[in-house]
Amino acid sequence: MDYLAIIVITLISGVVGTGLGGVIGAVLKRDSNKIVSLLLSFAAGIMLAVVCFDLMNEPIQMMNEGRMPNYTPFIVVAAVAAGYGIVYLLNYFIDKRTNREVAHIDANHPSTADDLDELIHADHFKKHEESNSKLFVAGLVMMSAIALHNLPEGMVIGASYAAEENLVKTLFTSSGFIMSIVIGLHNIPEGMAVSVPLISGGMGKAKASFLTALSGFPTVIGALIGYALGGINDIMLVLSLGFASGAMLYVVFGELLPESILMWKSKLPALSLFVGVLAGFLLVLF
Repeated sequence: MDYLAIIVITLISGVVGTGLGGVIGAVLKRDSNKIVSLLLSFAAGIMLAVVCFDLMNEPIQMMNEGRMPNYTPFIVVAAVAAGYGIVYLLNYFIDKRTNREVAHIDANHPSTADDLDELIHADHFKKHEESNSKLFVAGLVMMSAIALHNLPEGMVIGASYAAEENLVKTLFTSSGFIMSIVIGLHNIPEGMAVSVPLISGGMGKAKASFLTALSGFPTVIGALIGYALGGINDIMLVLSLGFASGAMLYVVFGELLPESILMWKSKLPALSLFVGVLAGFLLVLF
């Protein structure tokens, strides 16, 4: 029953979230930089609050309760660093592969995404309309890379649920559910980044949206792995929570915040981050 519940939750977060981004990329105009900027910074604030007030707090409580007398907080630090480093490498792979497939880093194409079209690679087909085959390959590479990227994000959800004593009772109130929501929001622009080059390369909108949704399926696999590892014993739970915390800290500081600030050079993204932290704190508290 526990595993079934996790599968359903992560299907919604991973497959539906990424698929929704694919549909948006297929049918809607992409001129809402300010709205997307505020959405990304708000999601970053919630993630940051959940990591600091819940995920990283759980190992501290376990140590204070004497459940891990032979271990020190440096184990948590090492696990957080490992999670951060692994997700950083995955994102480095994504950036390197997609940039190489369709060249767009030059005097007219900055390497940082300060526009929604650049963030989701819609600018590729504006500049390379004649290179449909390259755009199609770029979409496939992006789809594979995003699928790989979704695996540790799923582990975050699974590890969060592993810390719950009664998963069924806390299914919709725990940090795992909160994290599944914000990861789902985070997956929307990732889904757009997959569908836009696929469609521009000649694939039908329905098929591109379907394949985009499939790229979110590894979230389910990651969640099952995270939940299983966290349920082995206390030290594995601590390591899983630490890894999950590091992964989410990279998503916050390496992806969401830089993207939101570049897309709207204003103080309002910082305010949205602040509101997100407060909202995340209240969600964790209640």
